[in-house]
Amino acid sequence: MDKSLDEIIASRPKGIRKSNPRRNSGKAQVLGTTNTAPATRARAVPASNGAKTVPAATAQQPADKIIVSNLPPDVNELQVKELFHSTVGPLKDVTLHYDSQGRSKGVAAVHFQRRGDGTKAYQQYNNRLIDGS
Repeated sequence: MDKSLDEIIASRPKGIRKSNPRRNSGKAQVLGTTNTAPATRARAVPASNGAKTVPAATAQQPADKIIVSNLPPDVNELQVKELFHSTVGPLKDVTLHYDSQGRSKGVAAVHFQRRGDGTKAYQQYNNRLIDGS
């Protein structure tokens, strides 16, 4: 080692990185070796029937579970259960989340029996005051 670190760094070509030849080799064999991002590839492939395509992230699928947040601390599971059962449909389970002291965190998970009821509840109650207080 007759060079200083600064000289070694300066003499090494920029932009060339040594890579491990085994790294991602299985992935490359399965998926191929394309260097384009998935979003770019999706935009490059037009719909065959001329229909407008909707990305999977924005396509809404029927849901059977919703998370309800910003609940007042005095709301209990029975009240949440009664509200969604009477206005949306039959429920499997309602779980209210609590902290280590036993106080409500103001978040509940509501599981519906039918697929699509979660979507219906979301559309009906998202960003709305339920009790008005």
